[in-house]
Amino acid sequence: MAFFSPFSRRSSDRFVFRASQLASAVAMLAAGMAHAQSTNEITITDTAPSQVSGFGDVPLSKAPFSAISFDRQVLQDIGAQRVSDALRLDASVADSYNSPAYWDMLSVRGYTLDNRYNYRREGLPISAETMIGMDNKERIELFKGTSGIQAGTSAPGGLVNYVVKRAPSGNDEVIRSVSASYGPGQSSSVGLDLGGRFGENKDFGYRFNAAYEDLNPYIRNTQGHRNLIALAMDWRISADSKLEWEIEKSERQQMGVNGYSLLGDKLPAPVDGKTNLTRQSWSVPGVFAGTTGSVRFKQSLGDGWLWTTSYGAQRLKTDDRLTFGYGCDLNQSYTEFCPNGPGSNNRLAISDFRSENERRIVDAIQTNLMKQVLVGQTIHNIQMSASRHRSLIRPSELSTWNESGWTTFDGGGVNQAAPTPNSPNTNLSEYNTAIAINDQIEINGKSSIWLGLRHTQLSRSSISTDGSEATSDHRSFTTPWLATAYKLNTTETVYASYGQGVETEVAPNRATYTNAGQALPALRSKQYELGLKSQTTTTRWQATVFDITRPQSADACNAEGDVCTRQIDGQAHHRGLELSGGLTHGQWNGDVSAAWIDAKRQNAEIDPTINGQTALNVPRMTLRGLVQYRFTEVPGLRSSLRVSHEGERRVLENGSINLPAWTTVDFAMHYDTRIEGTRTQWTLAIDNLADRHYWRESPKEFGHYYLYPGAPRTLRLAVKASF
Repeated sequence: MAFFSPFSRRSSDRFVFRASQLASAVAMLAAGMAHAQSTNEITITDTAPSQVSGFGDVPLSKAPFSAISFDRQVLQDIGAQRVSDALRLDASVADSYNSPAYWDMLSVRGYTLDNRYNYRREGLPISAETMIGMDNKERIELFKGTSGIQAGTSAPGGLVNYVVKRAPSGNDEVIRSVSASYGPGQSSSVGLDLGGRFGENKDFGYRFNAAYEDLNPYIRNTQGHRNLIALAMDWRISADSKLEWEIEKSERQQMGVNGYSLLGDKLPAPVDGKTNLTRQSWSVPGVFAGTTGSVRFKQSLGDGWLWTTSYGAQRLKTDDRLTFGYGCDLNQSYTEFCPNGPGSNNRLAISDFRSENERRIVDAIQTNLMKQVLVGQTIHNIQMSASRHRSLIRPSELSTWNESGWTTFDGGGVNQAAPTPNSPNTNLSEYNTAIAINDQIEINGKSSIWLGLRHTQLSRSSISTDGSEATSDHRSFTTPWLATAYKLNTTETVYASYGQGVETEVAPNRATYTNAGQALPALRSKQYELGLKSQTTTTRWQATVFDITRPQSADACNAEGDVCTRQIDGQAHHRGLELSGGLTHGQWNGDVSAAWIDAKRQNAEIDPTINGQTALNVPRMTLRGLVQYRFTEVPGLRSSLRVSHEGERRVLENGSINLPAWTTVDFAMHYDTRIEGTRTQWTLAIDNLADRHYWRESPKEFGHYYLYPGAPRTLRLAVKASF
């Protein structure tokens, strides 16, 4: 659910396992194996996320920063339906109030990504406060760490960039494929992917994608549907000029899913996750619709100069609806559900929440000049850019958040719909203008220096839909980024970097605040990073140490709690170690990543007892592993085993309750063959093979402690045919 104050959160996707479905899937897969040929395997690409790094197409193995890119074959093999599915392959990424049937909410290096500032599409800012389809995405890029040089304002975890599928570059290359899938649960989908070139000299290219999915996931009573249609085109105007444009339109409608919570001061036993806890007969589905597109013009100006100008637009419409479980009605405590006892076992209060016709409008334009310059014995790869970004949020005048009664874990209780709108919303406006310059300096064959500087002018304002509580914030700031890299040999590179990022905050515009509506000083985060990486034809590995500090705000209140001042109060200090590696040997291919994060609060003065305390909902240790084996006896057949492990997460600030660590194992078989000349790719996947029940995350949002269960064992069968 979205709360216009001004942040919103939520998301994730899961499903259900049945023996009859597994038997049918095995039979279908076996039938396909009567034919042969073709091989495929997951690889994590070595292309750095150039559109968000700001340093061009530098191989990731040589870049002085931490980043990762997952291409369309990876996304296809793991059945990624949203960005959280893809990024869970990396150990630095974790769930952060990531509710099913809502938009993705993730943390990187322990810091929650801001859905309004930490996401890009084709390198341009977008709002990720919506459901973003993956059917027309070529790859997902993640730039980890403080990103002020790339984003102006953003949370310090990193940047996510969506890259869309484009027309084939080869004049004679043609893309003709259809795909279908069944599961997880009883969901079923179909997709179409067409691409090619036309014109006398093949100057025009196109890529068309369409998809429809009937949603019936493993969580009961969460049915819905989604669809997407997208077209990307390009025009090779001349040898020095190229125009690209694309647009996508999507819509998703689905019943919402509420999290569980503590039962008083007790952690309930893990559930199987199949129950839609708060769904009632009067519940209504949420609707997420959007149209997004971009146009980009590239022009070679001669003498090594390249000019690129891009414009992106996004128009989102959301009917944000949820039968919302929030606290205990018996004791008027809204931090957890009712403690078990006579007449209160597994009881929780529920509300009817509806925010209809939310509109989000995003426009962004950016122009870049790039040139390589030789100065003495050094090579300078210079990029200069200017950008303008507009973001507007226009909800309906009133939203609904009314108490509706109560329910229990098993669906009992007394409640009724209460859809009468009663709460004013908030209109938000933001305008962001920035100029930036980057320089990658190659001193000799081994040493390089990377410099970046970004100056941002920011103008924000908000006003309640009833005309009250107006605020404004106008300021400017400069964020630097610098790094140095040294090639130890032909395969190994060591680097060090330093960067800053900025976030802004305004004190709540309420009479109880002495500084109501006033802007706080800029929350300037700082990151230090040291890394060592290596890549050969068969091995790849990286070790990274990072240290990020981010100022925190808190309320200093009088003894009665009726007069407060919002102020900066210490920092969140996250330090960590990331290790990743991959190996290709014969028929084996594997990748593994691990992250250790020490996330602590420091220098707080309002409540010094929180200093040294571990951050909530941040796993201290995470491990992801994927290993594949290609069968030489059956050409085109390969199997994969994926392991995910997350350590303890803190639920309560004092550390008295923690989520236990958990581990899941996923298994998949992939078979590539030709049937009467048509290339087909078959996948049979079983996630959570051991059907383990566990709590996957424990966020605290809006003053409430949530628990989200992990998915039970689920089945997915998919096939893709390319003509």
